[in-house]
Amino acid sequence: MTDIVDDLKWRGLFSLSTDEDALRKALADGPVTFYCGFDPTAPSLHVGHLVQVLTMRRLQLAGHRPLALVGGATGLIGDPRPTAERTLNDPETVAGWVDSLRGQIAPFLSFEGDNAAVLVNNLDWTADLSAIELLRDIGKHFRVNKMLTKDSVARRLESEQGISYTEFSYQILQGMDFLQLYRRHGCTLQQGGSDQWGNLTAGLDLIHKLEPGAEVHCMATPLMVKADGTKFGKTEGGAVWLDPEMTTPYAFYQFWLNTDDRDISTYMRILSLRDRAELEEMEQLTAERPQARTAQRALAEELTTLVHGAGQCAAVIAASKALFGQGELADLDERTLAAALSELPRAEVTELAPVVDLLARTELVASKSAARRTVKEGGAYLNNAKVTDEDAVPTAADLIHGRWLVLRRGKRNLAAVEVR
Repeated sequence: MTDIVDDLKWRGLFSLSTDEDALRKALADGPVTFYCGFDPTAPSLHVGHLVQVLTMRRLQLAGHRPLALVGGATGLIGDPRPTAERTLNDPETVAGWVDSLRGQIAPFLSFEGDNAAVLVNNLDWTADLSAIELLRDIGKHFRVNKMLTKDSVARRLESEQGISYTEFSYQILQGMDFLQLYRRHGCTLQQGGSDQWGNLTAGLDLIHKLEPGAEVHCMATPLMVKADGTKFGKTEGGAVWLDPEMTTPYAFYQFWLNTDDRDISTYMRILSLRDRAELEEMEQLTAERPQARTAQRALAEELTTLVHGAGQCAAVIAASKALFGQGELADLDERTLAAALSELPRAEVTELAPVVDLLARTELVASKSAARRTVKEGGAYLNNAKVTDEDAVPTAADLIHGRWLVLRRGKRNLAAVEVR
């Protein structure tokens, strides 16, 4: 395959490295054991984490050995945020989140073969470590003046709230992770986001002090920002999670499908596992016919399949088509339909009312008189069936799964009615 560093650069996944020439040589001579860390500060990963998880997969496919670290120890502390202290979660909660994150990361990596992945937890080497041992054996090698220059620390020092000693010490724990993985697994490369650069290099510096002659490397991916300047992975409803209970597969699929044309080529290169030739062809198709949204559909299908499985992806695509009259709404399972309808304007009623009333209640039209005009002009649909009678009233037989009605005005304006 193409040199992995060249491939990462072409994809926009190579932002910083400690010594690019030395890293290229190490990867070419390989295999290299590398790691990336994920802190359980929530019960799920979000789409921003996919950048790191899929970069790990690319490195493994290139023949290198991944260590996926879910921080049962660092998750109890929390990486300093730019503006305020994190809320500390109790150990039982963090332990549960560790299990959840490990389960989300595992499907992206292979645990077989010569470069089989390993899941690791930094609580294994910190749980029995005393404060005196930490200060004498590890803290001795960190210089406070250098720790103060780290971006995450510097920003907090300038903030009104300042920074606690707890979060200030986070970089010591992450530095110790790299040292332990070097000693236990022969790990010589740490991967992460560019906003983590200070924490990444803390471990590299510690290894150089305690393991003279060790050849270790750090590599960072750039932060992803949308073309409109907003943070990647955020919607009006908040973060887009990988857990289907926190973000439904339908909403996950729609997030990618609705990608801005200005962003889609960047997202495809960074997140798709397609090769360069396929991606360049798709970029050309997008440039020639952006209205077809070929790249958006391809990425939505690929990532939904990777995260939620082929069955869920097929159900989501069927729901998307059925909502716009290209399939039977009644054939959709209740959970998928409910997830799809949750994304639409909706009204709740306790009894069935005339269609014109429901069109107005859901605000698909401005008024009942506007609803009557819509029906008369042939633009009103109930469960994908055209409504021709201005006085039509749905019956119980029209309720999908005994509770839902789907209204449509024209080709693309949808709303849902839930009968309780």
